[in-house]
Amino acid sequence: MQEDRQEHFYNIGVSYKKADANTRGKFSLSKENQKALLVLAKEKGFQGIFVLSTCNRTEISGFAERPCQLIELLCEFSEGTIQEFAKVSFVYKGQEAINHLFRIGTGLESQILGDYEIVGQLRQSFKMAKSLNTTNAYSERLINSVLQASKRVKNETKLSSGTTSVSYAAVQYIIKNLPDYNSKNILVFGLGKMGKHTCKNLAEYTQNKSVCLINRTEEKATEFVKEHQSIRKSTIENLTKEINKADVLIVSTGSDKPTITTKHISENKELLILDLSMPENVDKQVADLKSVFLVNVDELSKITDETLAVRQQEVPLAEKIIETHKAEFNDWLNHRRFTPAIAALKQSLENIKNDEINFQKKKITDFDENQAEILTNRFIQKITTQFVKHLKDEETSVSQSLQVIHKVFQS
Repeated sequence: MQEDRQEHFYNIGVSYKKADANTRGKFSLSKENQKALLVLAKEKGFQGIFVLSTCNRTEISGFAERPCQLIELLCEFSEGTIQEFAKVSFVYKGQEAINHLFRIGTGLESQILGDYEIVGQLRQSFKMAKSLNTTNAYSERLINSVLQASKRVKNETKLSSGTTSVSYAAVQYIIKNLPDYNSKNILVFGLGKMGKHTCKNLAEYTQNKSVCLINRTEEKATEFVKEHQSIRKSTIENLTKEINKADVLIVSTGSDKPTITTKHISENKELLILDLSMPENVDKQVADLKSVFLVNVDELSKITDETLAVRQQEVPLAEKIIETHKAEFNDWLNHRRFTPAIAALKQSLENIKNDEINFQKKKITDFDENQAEILTNRFIQKITTQFVKHLKDEETSVSQSLQVIHKVFQS
């Protein structure tokens, strides 16, 4: 059964390409739900399974007899339905799934081309799956190959040149849209990876000394401001008060539900809100407030600059590196798939050859055993080569082919 499943490696999911921020939010998986999904996948006997859930995509990779089995798992642990999934999803099988993972791991599929944040997220996702024993030799080898390609693309190309990410785009948005941005009061709410990057980008690309930070876990904020002394820390109890002092609110909380609602904002308060969270953490009703301007992840990701033009030129070079590592992975995969079958076939043919040579030696006077060996070995080599071609076909069932060998040659 395992051999058959190896022929059905799938990657299913939703991404920014077809699904908007709201729809992606429905299919987003919390860490707890990712773990629960992996545990259930293991119980159901699925192999090589790992889950990736970021602000731009949620997807499951692994072996199944049919992709709908993985789709059902995703829908069971997210708020999305199978009907919604069908409208905005992608389903990759075999080589397409392998190629997709290589493109993701090298930044070619990032919403902002060359954004390498995904690499760390992919590594962490696989680490979680491995700790729950849902990975296998196939998925481990594949992810290692993807990470090797990723490292080369980062070191040997300019695909990740400059600094471009959603947190960077947020700061660029402020710079481009607020003429006096250096004197504005900026409040950053949430100190996950995105919040940290935003604070660092504000420090690097602006001279603003009026940045305030609030995090639900106060100790994290205290530690962070020790290293970044230009940032002021406040507490969650003062959130409403700080929002009403702010000109710009950057929300980077990692909650399943809105953390900012209309209750936090005074009437007629002029405020620019940048919501970097996925699912969105600013309640939709906030956008209806007359003096509030709300920008979400999708809007921020439309920012293009010279950096992206440079990166675009590097795509063919990155793809060339991918092809090298993909070829290496497929060599390993093919070797793993058909080595047992070829060994069994060769052994069967060797047995037939030895029996026949022994028979002919007794029957024929002056029988040239050396000549017979050379001739029959060439036959065996040609037959096994043809069989390798057959097994390299992705649609070939290795287990069925093995059964045929046993029936034909060992009956």
